[in-house]
Amino acid sequence: MAGPDYDWLIVGGGIHGVHLATRLLGDAEVNPRRLGIVDPNPELLAVWRRCTAATGMTHLRSPAVHNVDVAHSSLFDFVGRRKRKRPNFVPPYNRPSLQYFNAHCDEVLKSYGLAALHVRGFAVDCSLRSDGVDLALSSGRVFSSRRVVLALGASEHLNYPDWVAPSSSRIHHVFDPRFTEWPTSPERIVVVGGGISAAQLGLRMVDSGHQVTILARHPWRRHQFDSDSGWLGPKLMTGFSRERDIDLRRNLIERARHRGSIPPDVDRALKAAAREGRLEMELGAVESVDESGPSLRLRLLDGSERAADRVLLATGFSTGRPGGALVDRLVKSAALSCAHCGYPVIDDTLRWHEHIHVAGPLAELELGPVARNIAGARRAADRILKTLAHQKEKPEDRLRP
Repeated sequence: MAGPDYDWLIVGGGIHGVHLATRLLGDAEVNPRRLGIVDPNPELLAVWRRCTAATGMTHLRSPAVHNVDVAHSSLFDFVGRRKRKRPNFVPPYNRPSLQYFNAHCDEVLKSYGLAALHVRGFAVDCSLRSDGVDLALSSGRVFSSRRVVLALGASEHLNYPDWVAPSSSRIHHVFDPRFTEWPTSPERIVVVGGGISAAQLGLRMVDSGHQVTILARHPWRRHQFDSDSGWLGPKLMTGFSRERDIDLRRNLIERARHRGSIPPDVDRALKAAAREGRLEMELGAVESVDESGPSLRLRLLDGSERAADRVLLATGFSTGRPGGALVDRLVKSAALSCAHCGYPVIDDTLRWHEHIHVAGPLAELELGPVARNIAGARRAADRILKTLAHQKEKPEDRLRP
């Protein structure tokens, strides 16, 4: 009887999936012919590039040591080899420009040959077998693997406010892949959202010559990172890891996250644009919208109205469990353990089952509030590689074609 097609199948070709693949190849010396990355997009990291481009991000919120390569210093080394005189890193914490971060990602993809490992397709079913997992794609193809890692993000679950009609032609979520018709001539634009994506998007639209109002439900919250840096080390993670009550862990994560926050440099840019009269920042929540006239009429909860040619939603993603029907069916068929919030209950190597690991948001009850970030991708790879440290693969496992 033939063995599994792969030793490792990673479902998700975003930052988390790419970094894990890099670590499996670079650190664990997994045979590349036994590793696949399942992702429906034409290229790996496609969603990352699309979402960051949409907001107009210029520099990452994360420091340069958080990158997709094996070594923490890899991005510094990469930029150091380039002679262009431009701000590659900005203070504090040496945050890299998006341009150079993406160029570095390209080099990592090329140097590890990850494009050749890309199995393009949408995973729709995951079922256990005695020696691993069968993964079915929407195309009808089925692959078997000794281990599957669900490195799924939340990008498929956009957060739309209740007042938005599905058929609207002038209200767009900026992370919706179907939205490609960005305004070219000057318009009155209302950006709805109160976090870094809304702030960056507002600044992008201002620089493109539009009249912009950012409408946020709460005052701007200023934080360098989206959670305290102590969550990156033992200062805060020790107590989190000792907490055995999963529901209390969820509470710790929710309290730790600085949702809807912006770093100081973005805050300064917003205030400067507002002082110059190029941008308006208002507090308020939309109750309804009237699209019948030449202009959109936004009615706020306080009874006031705003007019706009277009509304851009920077309202992020759903906080529910990623993976949709794929994960729902897997939980039911394999009786996998979940917390009350629906997220996986996993061990310290991020195993949900003997043959299934998780990364990204699905791993946050073990990794804490940084699980969704680039730092969380690195931490997830550290944990998953412990599996190979504890269960050394036989030499023939690495070498067989």
